[in-house]
Amino acid sequence: MFREQKNRVLPAAVLGGSALLGVAWTRYRREIRRQRLRASTGSQIAETPAGPIEYAEAGKGQPVLVVHGAGGGVDQGLTFGETLAERGFRVIAMSRFGYLRTPLPDDASPQAQADAHAHLLDSLGVSCAAILGASAGGPSAMQFALRHPDRTAALVLLVPLAWAPRPEGTAPVRIPRGTRFLFETALQSDFLFWSATKIARPFVTRAILGTPPGIVKRAECAERKRVARMMEEILPVTARRAGLLNDGTVAASLERYDLERITAPTLAISMKDDLYGTFEGARYTAEHVPNARFLGFPTGGHLGVGHNEEMLAEIAGFLKDAVLQTPAEHPLRAEVQESSPPPM
Repeated sequence: MFREQKNRVLPAAVLGGSALLGVAWTRYRREIRRQRLRASTGSQIAETPAGPIEYAEAGKGQPVLVVHGAGGGVDQGLTFGETLAERGFRVIAMSRFGYLRTPLPDDASPQAQADAHAHLLDSLGVSCAAILGASAGGPSAMQFALRHPDRTAALVLLVPLAWAPRPEGTAPVRIPRGTRFLFETALQSDFLFWSATKIARPFVTRAILGTPPGIVKRAECAERKRVARMMEEILPVTARRAGLLNDGTVAASLERYDLERITAPTLAISMKDDLYGTFEGARYTAEHVPNARFLGFPTGGHLGVGHNEEMLAEIAGFLKDAVLQTPAEHPLRAEVQESSPPPM
């Protein structure tokens, strides 16, 4: 009797599991097609001395080069830059080395990436711009300010990957629990990463987005949607994996930059509970860049949950002040006047 029931239950379980897997696979195929289309739409390729660079623009006004973080690309830069474009800025977003349609060169150091930023601006006829480096985009943004000071109108570092003094033997940056596991598993496959976002979202929020899941759970609806969008837009992760691995190499060998030589107005922002530990690096950087300002929040994680609107307002105000502080004959003034929309 028991054997007969077992013989009936096992095939039913197998069929049920196969059906669920089939439904999941169908949903995955639909969503990955949408994400691949989104990630490949609206951008262009600039042929530069540093190789092809994928980029896109939005808005008119003061040029701001948005340098995305780990797991991003031109799409992440545009998503963040939407609000800045609405506030009167010309947002220039790009895919860094190894992301989407920008290939990974032999030299993918922050210094080489900074020079690539300059080449991209050359191709667009922009002589001077503010630069915003988010997360793993921080090192090349700082190197841009160091290597091309006359072209840097202002420097914004948002939860930056930045060096700070740490106890001897401690890694240069903090890695959230579970990040290495995801790098070795889910980040090697679009399907595995998509599955992880569905069945282990809090784990992915902590390990990849560097944000305590409880903060997201308690956040307002608009903020929860923003976090969900950022997680979804990491797909297709396979088109970003080369860049992710390179960012890991940069983070592991992070060194102190000559911060005292940065002459551009600088704003550094971070959250104390950022699971990537950017608070210490952002504060240290602001303490050593002449006349820099540090804006810190006690909570919010790597994504600044609950502070997004405040941060955007601070960044927009800071960038506009930076233009006003430039001499009247500075090339930036002319570029802003030429690209700004006429008064209503």
